[in-house]
Amino acid sequence: MRIVILGGYGLFGSRISRTLAGDAGLTVIVAGRHRASAERLVAELRDPRATVLAAALDTASATFATELAALAPDLVIDTAGPFQARDHAVARAALAAGAHVVDLADARAYVAGIDALDGVARDAGRRVVSGASSVPGLTGAVIAAHLDRFAALEHVEASIAPGNRTPRGWATTLAILGYVGKPFRILRDGAWRTAHGWQSLRRLRVDGVGARWVARCDVPDLDVLPARHPQLRTVDFRAGLELRRMHFGLWLSSWLVRARLLPSMTPFARPLFAMSRWWQDTGSDTGFLHVAMRGRGHDGAPLSLAWTLVARAGDGPQIPATAAIVLARKLARGALPGSGAGPCLDVFTLEEFMAALDGFAIAATLREA
Repeated sequence: MRIVILGGYGLFGSRISRTLAGDAGLTVIVAGRHRASAERLVAELRDPRATVLAAALDTASATFATELAALAPDLVIDTAGPFQARDHAVARAALAAGAHVVDLADARAYVAGIDALDGVARDAGRRVVSGASSVPGLTGAVIAAHLDRFAALEHVEASIAPGNRTPRGWATTLAILGYVGKPFRILRDGAWRTAHGWQSLRRLRVDGVGARWVARCDVPDLDVLPARHPQLRTVDFRAGLELRRMHFGLWLSSWLVRARLLPSMTPFARPLFAMSRWWQDTGSDTGFLHVAMRGRGHDGAPLSLAWTLVARAGDGPQIPATAAIVLARKLARGALPGSGAGPCLDVFTLEEFMAALDGFAIAATLREA
């Protein structure tokens, strides 16, 4: 299998490239706008079992589709965010080149609207899987793994809080700043209501990590989970920054946007990103993903489960990279039959995901309240 990884030397793309380079029988093509960066990563890989190549590809170029097709990909993994302002042109180009498509999109409209490519993907006999990341890929797998414990699953609330010393991505920064203070819909207590980005603060305590503040985020889960599980009455998602000066600074900024004193926080992305790097030696290298599920058990009694994944030693960025790794391996061995386009749900199990994290300082626990 020939795998083209767009943004293959970025924060998440480089982890996908490094991991798949250890798989015999693959050809991994590290691609991005800067060939020198791709070549540098390829040179850093020691004794890869896969064939690893570098390529210059710019998804915004008028010649992108032609240049991608010339690489003859069997799979295109798209990590080149932010996806919030993008259409599905890259996925269409990959399908036209005869490839499956897996992306790490965290943009709600992008992932929820990926089924627009379903007919094209089925005609091509290929898979398009969108949101192969922490959300909705991992959160969806967590729910699927524990769904049989519930007679009715009614509430899902997830939170993610990376350690401050963990490397951060420019695309992720842009994505967050794009919805800070902005209104969006959430399903709460059986009705669609309006929430605002980086508001509705909550303090969450995780065993072995401590307490972190989290705030509301606009992510694909808010649409795709209610569509997949119609019995849900509440779906909520929050994220947090470990340093309170950063977390509450962004919270204060959200009020300026909500009051329309600022149109958006996006124009401040570069100075804020630089400021966050000044403080990167502060805090910890430990982060977590917490998924709380509530409903009724088969005995009719209330049931509450809390699944928590804790990443230490700076291994947190491996989590959003792992869904694409699992899918690439399944496609390579023919273990993901069928075709069509949809969100990253029901395409791998939680057990498969956790097995791919073996060797990293990452562990999960399940608690029943």
